Amino acid sequence: MDVATTSKFLALLAIVAVGGSVAITALRLLPGPGPATVRADVARVAPWLAAAVAVAATAGSLYYSEIAGFVPCELCWYQRIAMYPLAVVLPIAAVRGDRTVGRYAVPLAVLGAAVSVYHVQLQAFPDQSSSCDAAAPCTVREVTALGFVTIPMMALAGFVTVVALFLAGRPTRTAVPATTSEVPVP
Repeated sequence: MDVATTSKFLALLAIVAVGGSVAITALRLLPGPGPATVRADVARVAPWLAAAVAVAATAGSLYYSEIAGFVPCELCWYQRIAMYPLAVVLPIAAVRGDRTVGRYAVPLAVLGAAVSVYHVQLQAFPDQSSSCDAAAPCTVREVTALGFVTIPMMALAGFVTVVALFLAGRPTRTAVPATTSEVPVP
């Protein structure tokens, strides 16, 4: 596959990931037994899905640098530093059934997402950059798949999806039932 086709495929995966993240977030906010059942189902597969997202993001990153020949900029390296450990740790945690992995995976994904957000806005407003390497500037958009999806956007989609999947597994807060003293008398 050529770079353009691979980029479109990876961009579509990123868009699907964002859509899934939005759906998962909406499920966390909806009350009732139906959404609760779906939340429980998502929570069961969340570690596996998070592992798949991290492995796919890492594979995409390696494709761009090792096969397509793109030189990663400094911010890309920081995003890799956050994503690559997730690609190793999350599959192991999924296989072992480790439900505590979110305690260290989520902070790592949040930090990676923060770098991605900064990188996306830096590419949108390149005049503010003064610390980029001339050989691999952070403002260059090596990929603009589907007209708008850049590599930092794909990374951001991966990080946000990992966070959303782990939040899906957390119990939701339920409202405390009203006591008889709080119920108005007709």
